[in-house]
Amino acid sequence: MKAQDWHPADIIAGVKKKGTSLAAISRRAGLASSTLANALTRRWPKGERLIAEALDKPPEEIWPSRYQALNTGAVEQDGQGNI
Repeated sequence: MKAQDWHPADIIAGVKKKGTSLAAISRRAGLASSTLANALTRRWPKGERLIAEALDKPPEEIWPSRYQALNTGAVEQDGQGNI
């Protein structure tokens, strides 16, 4: 069975359980408060890494569809199936 990406609400809840917020993580990284939310809906390795670090998880566990090329040797595609 293929692993599914975490739902954005689950990511936000996980971050809150860690006692912080996406906005706070963004600001600590020197980004605008709303910038990190982009990683919830589109591929952005830097943002994914920041969120994953806050959750103590590897990014590929949170977004397996975005990292399947690294795990399978397949060609990487964006959300629309483009290479």
